[in-house]
Amino acid sequence: MQFSIPPVAALPELQARIDGKTKPPGSLGQLERLALQIGQVQQSLVPALDHPHLLVFAGDHGAARAGVSAYPQEVTWQMVENFLAGGAAINVFARHNGLQLQVIDAGVAHDFGARDGLVDAKIAFGTHNYLEQAAMSEADRDAALTRGAAIAHQLADQGCRVIAFGEMGIGNTAAAALLTHQLTGTPLADCIGRGTGLDDAGLARKQALLARAARRAALPPDADALTVLAEFGGFEIAMMAGAMLAAAERGVLLLIDGFIVSSALLVAADVAPAIVDYCVFCHRSAEPGHLVQLRAFQAEPLLDLGLRLGEGTGAALAWPLVRAAAAFVNEMASFAAAGVSERS
Repeated sequence: MQFSIPPVAALPELQARIDGKTKPPGSLGQLERLALQIGQVQQSLVPALDHPHLLVFAGDHGAARAGVSAYPQEVTWQMVENFLAGGAAINVFARHNGLQLQVIDAGVAHDFGARDGLVDAKIAFGTHNYLEQAAMSEADRDAALTRGAAIAHQLADQGCRVIAFGEMGIGNTAAAALLTHQLTGTPLADCIGRGTGLDDAGLARKQALLARAARRAALPPDADALTVLAEFGGFEIAMMAGAMLAAAERGVLLLIDGFIVSSALLVAADVAPAIVDYCVFCHRSAEPGHLVQLRAFQAEPLLDLGLRLGEGTGAALAWPLVRAAAAFVNEMASFAAAGVSERS
């Protein structure tokens, strides 16, 4: 797939507008940098955050049954049911913060049938076990990227200017660790965390299994991201990467959640490096691999709350700050308009 994502162009007029508000220059700190980024992505002095959506992509991983998670694989489809019933953390945060939530079945090992609120984009009933073979074929990987892109294009056509990304998939912190190790060159042990809450024995088992998977694939350090994605990724990760690329191509602002979402972004950034300009990094996850990713992106996240839930919860919680950044640009008085003297 080909994506045309230009680097975001500077907008000096917007910086001057921000500096001219009734405040000491730079006194709103990171919020000012965020406001500038939003305006530059949209190439507008009056940034608009119309029709914001939060997309939760769900998929199962063949390696989950080998013991890389503290929870059984069935929890993936059970949590999708919880999303559809409105009872998960992400439902609460999306409701209270004005985000339109969509749940996408990218490859859950369960037959949901036609359901209100569920987008059926299923590639297969979970990936293969990457301990034994590549997680997905090139054809299935490309189908996931394409379906993710189609979802983002449809939202952009409907006037959506902001997409927040979340995920659900038992075992996907393990996949994210393998992707992060391979795509950043960081030692695998530094990319592996406790995921859904592994004890010490479970963490040791996860580390051993992922080391075995890396040996099985034996990818060179310079393997391209799409090859790495096919070896270790999940359908939800691949579909997110496709959606990110298509959304950025249409000038949509991307709200990036934690470890698993950022593993999809690693793939997308290898395909089109300029995509990082369109990304707001919403929080710093408690997963150690997320620190590796943030360093790779040279990113400073908005929040650091010790979160490690996934689902897009960090993005939903950061959304009010994103709105505040656009609001002060559009609504705050300038020194001239307010009749306030600027500093000498």
